[in-house]
Amino acid sequence: MTRRRLATVWLDGCSGCHMSFLDLDERLLELAEHAELVYSPLVDVKEYPAGVDVCLVEGAVSTTDDLGRIRSVRARTRTLVSFGDCAVTANVPSLRNPVGAAPLLQRAYVDNVDRDAGVPVEVVPPLLDRSLPVHRVVPVEVFLPGCPPPADLIHETLLRLLGVEAGVPPERPPRFG
Repeated sequence: MTRRRLATVWLDGCSGCHMSFLDLDERLLELAEHAELVYSPLVDVKEYPAGVDVCLVEGAVSTTDDLGRIRSVRARTRTLVSFGDCAVTANVPSLRNPVGAAPLLQRAYVDNVDRDAGVPVEVVPPLLDRSLPVHRVVPVEVFLPGCPPPADLIHETLLRLLGVEAGVPPERPPRFG
């Protein structure tokens, strides 16, 4: 049996979706029989590979780094899953949208500090003016909502996308967005 190539990506989010993924517990071993985890914050791989079958993307697109990363992921992935409410709707990261990036950085790094005031330019990637859900930047095939999505829903979704359920090969799901 050929194992599918599975990846997970973490953009602007809290990592709660990845924690829920880990809540699959022993079901992770079942998934490992059908899929190889080729990229994730959970494994030590530095560059997103080509030929990924399914990728779960956690978090909103909020920085120029996120924007470049999601475009690269999209180009190398067959089925992209918006994983959790931040990826689906921009959720908590979008709370900054009414303020805008420049006033937010001014408030956080200049107005509210006692010394060494100044917006960092080397450690903090440049913010986009708005945090965006993933589907506003690249096409997404599947939306997996929840804050975070429950482990049972993640498990069921991955089984279907990996073609494990009923032993049939996976089909590309319809496009959304």
